[in-house]
Amino acid sequence: MILRIFLPTVLWLIVIVRAEVTDENFSLHTTQHLAEIGDNATVHDHAPEKRLRDLLDLFNIATVSIAWPRIAHEVHTPNCSSHMMEYFRGLAAGKLWALKMDDASGHYTAGFFFGNNYWMGSINLCSAIATDDAEKVMQFGEGKGGLASSLNYKHDVRKIRSDRSPFVPGFFILKLLFNGHNLTHTPRTLFIGLCLPSSCSEGDVLAIAKGINEDRSDSQQTTILDVRSPTKKRYEFTSDPTFYILLVSVICVSCLLVVGTIYDLILTHELKKRAEMKEKSKELATDLNSGGLGCITYDLTSAMPTKEKIDKTRGLNNNNSDENLAVESLEHQEENLSVFAEMLLSFSVVTNFKAICDSSVGSDTIPSIHGLRAVSMAWVILGHTCIIVFKYSDNMDLRKTVEKEFWFQTISNGAFSVDTFFFISGFLVAYIYFRTNAKGKLEKLSKGVSEVTAGVLHFLGLVAYRFMRLTAPYLFVLGCVELLMKYFEQYSVFEPPTMDHANCPKYWWRNVLYINTLFPVGEMCMLWSWYLANDTQFYIIGAVILILAVRHLRVAAAVVAGIMVSSWGITGLIAYSNNHIPNADDPLALFDMIYDKPWTRIGPYMIGMSVGWILFRTNCQIRMSRLTVILGWMMSSATGLYLIYGLYGQELNKLGGAAYSSLSHSAWALSLAWIIIACSTGYGGYVNTFLSAPCIYPFSRATYCAYLVHPIVIRIMALNSTAPLHLGTDSMMIYFFGQLVCSYLLAFIVSLAFEAPVVTMLKIMSPSRKKRI
Repeated sequence: MILRIFLPTVLWLIVIVRAEVTDENFSLHTTQHLAEIGDNATVHDHAPEKRLRDLLDLFNIATVSIAWPRIAHEVHTPNCSSHMMEYFRGLAAGKLWALKMDDASGHYTAGFFFGNNYWMGSINLCSAIATDDAEKVMQFGEGKGGLASSLNYKHDVRKIRSDRSPFVPGFFILKLLFNGHNLTHTPRTLFIGLCLPSSCSEGDVLAIAKGINEDRSDSQQTTILDVRSPTKKRYEFTSDPTFYILLVSVICVSCLLVVGTIYDLILTHELKKRAEMKEKSKELATDLNSGGLGCITYDLTSAMPTKEKIDKTRGLNNNNSDENLAVESLEHQEENLSVFAEMLLSFSVVTNFKAICDSSVGSDTIPSIHGLRAVSMAWVILGHTCIIVFKYSDNMDLRKTVEKEFWFQTISNGAFSVDTFFFISGFLVAYIYFRTNAKGKLEKLSKGVSEVTAGVLHFLGLVAYRFMRLTAPYLFVLGCVELLMKYFEQYSVFEPPTMDHANCPKYWWRNVLYINTLFPVGEMCMLWSWYLANDTQFYIIGAVILILAVRHLRVAAAVVAGIMVSSWGITGLIAYSNNHIPNADDPLALFDMIYDKPWTRIGPYMIGMSVGWILFRTNCQIRMSRLTVILGWMMSSATGLYLIYGLYGQELNKLGGAAYSSLSHSAWALSLAWIIIACSTGYGGYVNTFLSAPCIYPFSRATYCAYLVHPIVIRIMALNSTAPLHLGTDSMMIYFFGQLVCSYLLAFIVSLAFEAPVVTMLKIMSPSRKKRI
């Protein structure tokens, strides 16, 4: 009995020792051979003692079995030690289940010098080991008959059960810091997937990894950081209060969507019938008049509301931009619907979908804005896709290669796409506000009060509209991010790219108040929401400036100039003091000091507001000579192209880097300013034709929700994978277009459910609407 237990282990150790001796003999033979054909002393001095796969053999189950007598006391979980011994014996005996466990564990294969930091093995194979044999036993039990078949069946079942795993395997991710043998210039964080008994805890596996690392001659080059297990079920959606809040919200909104859509369809059918009755009434009146009776008929249906009137009342043909002001009144002739009915109709999927896909735009919108917004959103998705995909690839250093390509600057300088959004927001706020004020609608809201009181009322109205307009879909997506990142932190084989699973439960209120950029980036929830926080803060500042500009234009202009100069100076000082040199290697450097801070990014917003005032003041009627138009397009194109591709192969000095960091974002906004002015005044040509194409309008209107949801889509793709991605030009383009399509599909759903109804209800509740008779 004792021999049956220990003989396989002894044989297994003999095989390991013989393998190590063989490796050493092979290494020695190779070294001697190289010495014979070259410079003996030089080759011998630099010949490696081991091959690369030996140097990177950081966790080997054979090594664990050898060191087990010494490290077994570090294992404290019941059954872990006995199951590990079973594993050793299974390997020594060549049991299929044990070989599968070893095969499911990660090992170094290739690509270390090209950025392969993920040796993940296969969590799917590891999880399937415990069920494979049971399924085979069930399959053998089908269709068996006769004595001979019965005997064979029993023999097969006994054979399968004898090869069955005596325990349930679990999967662990070992995280370590490696900087061995001068193979890397900087320490590399490696991740190794391990298929071990599930009875072992994460602490047991951590102790085992540290124990075998101490036996290595180069143990000081490797630091064991952490162990986590995706197969240990700890987080459940049903135990999270956030899940129930989202569930109730989804159920309520879904019911409203269904009821609102049905009511809309019924109302449309009734209006259609009334329209047919009206036509018949007109035909009857015509017939009577033609018969010589000379009767004057009274059309009973003339006072009935038409579908077009109701749509106009609900503002469905108005621009659905994210800066549509609450004070913009709705012109309507008759209102035979109650407020409750209009509120219910605001949830109609049919009508809201038509509004999003409407090929017309409102009178207070510059059509080319839609094209800029849609193109910039695609640019943002491209940049974020590259960031995430590069992070979870097995050829991560491909980035160092492609960054040397000229056209890759389009991706590395994608941060300018966010400046486009800032510019558009500032432009729309100013342009719509001044047009609304010119129509006298702002005065109606504050009639009979002092100038200061009127300004305060206008300010509160603008801020309240902004908050209600953005927060509903934002809160929904914020809750989804919290739940999904908690799930992926537990069950994904990869580490989440950010700490949303920990930050969102603690700091979500900062997002709701749009102040999250005022805190360290390490505490930020939903990292990409920094744009929303900055844009809202700019909106508040812009609202004050606009209210001031109505009566004190010069003072407002001075404030805008002062803000821009201050922003340039602060940004340049931060960049200079931190020796920040903008380049393609790290476009997001100093993220927490420059990239996401409002005082460094407000320049494009102020420029957008200035352009909005110019176009309002001129009513988009600016006459320019042919030479002026040519020079304007040349300067705008040259500025934009330089900002994207100008740093290629260039090395800025400290002062040049500070100047570039300070002025580049505003320079980008100036190049956009010419595009908008030219397209709005009839000098846009083919550029205006492209940017104003009606097919772009739906994507522009869904941009806000697309910005909210697209990082979720990217993370789901990456964190649901069980193996690292392998990048290439073709695969990168497929990833990008896939993310683009999926992001917009999800964005349309969120917009129909949470954005469009809120926009319509805000218009219905607008205090500028005429009182009902």
